[in-house]
Amino acid sequence: MMRFLKQRTAAWARNEDGNASVEFVIVVPVFIAMMIMSIELGYVTLRQTMLERGLDIAVRDIRLSTSTSPQHSEIKKTICDEAMIIPNCSSNLRLEMIAADPRNFAGINPVPDCVDLSQPAKPLRAFENGQSNELMILRACAIYDPIFPEDMLGEKLIKASNGQPAFVSMSAFVQEPS
Repeated sequence: MMRFLKQRTAAWARNEDGNASVEFVIVVPVFIAMMIMSIELGYVTLRQTMLERGLDIAVRDIRLSTSTSPQHSEIKKTICDEAMIIPNCSSNLRLEMIAADPRNFAGINPVPDCVDLSQPAKPLRAFENGQSNELMILRACAIYDPIFPEDMLGEKLIKASNGQPAFVSMSAFVQEPS
């Protein structure tokens, strides 16, 4: 009986049927995971880049139009018009503008105040029109729904208070005299 078992085990070990299936089962999930993460990362990068672009264009408009003080609704509209790929931009974008002293810079709150869709509409966090020759920091925060929220990269992204991934972009300008 032992000899029979030994021969059957040796024959089974020499048999190479199904090797391709084992390799397929091991390798294909890794490739699919990499493909899903690369698609998600592409969308993340595209949305972050468009938010940066929209904020840069809005701040450029503020710098060039020295005769008027920037208004929250105008800046938000400019950013949303230029950052075309952010879904529901007008409701998912939150702006914060803070006056900063360049000689005694204390920094700003490191946690951005993003839109919280689970709460009713919030008032502006801080949006101050600066005085002449004052350094202003403008921070934009937008939230979005990932394509694959619970898989791989979607669960590793920085989250807002309601659990959705958030993009943050900052820019600075000097409030020119009128």
